[in-house]
Amino acid sequence: MVRWFDSDIVAAGRLPLFCFLIGFVVAFVFIRISVRLIRAKVRWWPGNITPGGLHVHHMVFGVVTMVISGGALIAVYEDGSSATGALLATLFGIGAALTLDEFALIFYLTDVYWDEEGRVSVDAVFVAIAVTGLLLMGLRPLDLTDAADVGGGEWVGRIVLGVSVLVNLGLAGIVLAKGKIWTGLVGLFVVPLLWVGAIRLSRPGAPWARWRYQHKPRKMMRALVRERRYRRPLIRAKIFVQDLVAGSPTLDAVRDSVHHSRIATEAELDRRVHPAPAISTRRGSSGTLDGLPPSGTHT
Repeated sequence: MVRWFDSDIVAAGRLPLFCFLIGFVVAFVFIRISVRLIRAKVRWWPGNITPGGLHVHHMVFGVVTMVISGGALIAVYEDGSSATGALLATLFGIGAALTLDEFALIFYLTDVYWDEEGRVSVDAVFVAIAVTGLLLMGLRPLDLTDAADVGGGEWVGRIVLGVSVLVNLGLAGIVLAKGKIWTGLVGLFVVPLLWVGAIRLSRPGAPWARWRYQHKPRKMMRALVRERRYRRPLIRAKIFVQDLVAGSPTLDAVRDSVHHSRIATEAELDRRVHPAPAISTRRGSSGTLDGLPPSGTHT
């Protein structure tokens, strides 16, 4: 373990990124435990910060921490020591965790922390952890072997590299248009996944299905059947983990989380698994997608 840390983290120059991830995860776990204790009204745990009756969200402390630590990182970029960089990266990770934990508040512009819409914050945190983990493993978005080694000179290598990047970006666009967000995200680091996602069937509610499957009912039906079959266990697992992390909208016990995940899974499937709506050609009509989550209220 020590040898791996020295060779793959310190020697590879990834110590600040490692410290960022540690600070991010520790801060996220701490703040989730804190809000759960506050919600349970535990007497010995400090409550919300409410000077003058105004609830100061922890997102505010996160933004301030990111601004200070990020500015300091820029200031010491040229002559700062590795220890200084690691410390500031840790503080930046803490600030990022406090901010993304209330990402739903930023997105919906209303306090939906304990509502269904508040699960967007957990999704944002998971995405941040996944991307940081891939970077820490040494992967880079659309990272290719040095194209200059392909042969034919430096310019040929640059052209090959440019074409490869454009092709992969195009594949990423197709995958995202098919509604496969995680495949597109991870595929930026593991390029073969982009080819798999681009070839396979689109999700039925995605823009690609709206553009390509409207006059192909058999393909649309295959997409619907596949979506319900393969998405059900994934959605159930996601909701169960979200309940454990964020707290069930009503109850916190593990047994109740299992029950809630089953009910919420079928409700989410009924709400989201449907054919993509056709774009109306009538003058004055808009081709917007339905199923957008409503704004919630804090309870």
